[in-house]
Amino acid sequence: MNIALFAYSRQGCVTARRVLACFPEDTVHPYTMERFAEPGFGSIQRPARDFYGPLFQDHQALIFISSVGLAVREIAPHLRSKATDPAVIVLDELGHFVIPVLSGHIGGANDMAKKIAESLGSAPVITTATDINGRFSVDAWATKQGCALSSLSAAKAVSAAVLEGDVPLCTPFPIVTALPKGLCLGNSGKVGILLDWKKTSPFETTLRLTPKILHLGIGCRKGTPKEAISGAVEAVLSENQIDRKAVKCCASIDLKAQEAGLLDFCREAGLPVEFYSAEQLNGVPGDFTPSAFVRSVTGVDNVCERAALLGAETLIIKKTAKDGVTVALAAEHWEVSF
Repeated sequence: MNIALFAYSRQGCVTARRVLACFPEDTVHPYTMERFAEPGFGSIQRPARDFYGPLFQDHQALIFISSVGLAVREIAPHLRSKATDPAVIVLDELGHFVIPVLSGHIGGANDMAKKIAESLGSAPVITTATDINGRFSVDAWATKQGCALSSLSAAKAVSAAVLEGDVPLCTPFPIVTALPKGLCLGNSGKVGILLDWKKTSPFETTLRLTPKILHLGIGCRKGTPKEAISGAVEAVLSENQIDRKAVKCCASIDLKAQEAGLLDFCREAGLPVEFYSAEQLNGVPGDFTPSAFVRSVTGVDNVCERAALLGAETLIIKKTAKDGVTVALAAEHWEVSF
């Protein structure tokens, strides 16, 4: 994590060094005023808008050792969305109180504040309603679990409903812990949560939480353009109501490791790709859709299904052929834990 840390007094710099020790595995860039220059600290520059703007965009968290008012004034021109804004945390210069100001849930500011407070022996000042009432915080949980939120407005509706009563959760995944306060199992109602890779809406207002656990197996003819591959993948996802955000990676046989269309598709889709040998693919246990022609060319009876299943648990979409491209999908094992 990239963190920017700001101190505005000599005592603030002392506290800043204590905060630095809280994040030994992260990259922390400390800054202070020129008149308080210290080794290892960058200089806070003016105009403020030009200085704080790039830091706000390029860091996952900003920590101010200052008044809340100062921090708010410096970040205000750069606020965009709770989905993208970094965590912003404020400490008083003595480190008595640690206050998450922005992105408490999705950005992780609440958890960071608690971490700092525990290390410094300070008091975390948490103000988000679900936290102080001991109710389920859907955006915080989704962020920790790596689940994509389908809609910030739906997430807001769920958070409001959780404060009034229990919100139904619908999921095909096994739930291995007790449900937190604010959730119950159900598949109908005005507001609810669907935890799945499917794009369905069982509730009047459905918040979909999508875990990134699907492996995309692809086979293609030599010279297949990226447009054909993209079209085949999107068609399979659409036909099976699968959320694109659930796809984690792509896989194929090593004979396709230099296939420009496949590589271009993966790069533009932001998907890491893994290439396996025929020996590795033949070693995958299971019942696959065989092709004598594919075996004669590659040495394995099926590329896309076997490639998708390597590193996953369950084949959920068998070989589907479209325009010279074969597509399959497999899912990793996943459980719901609160």
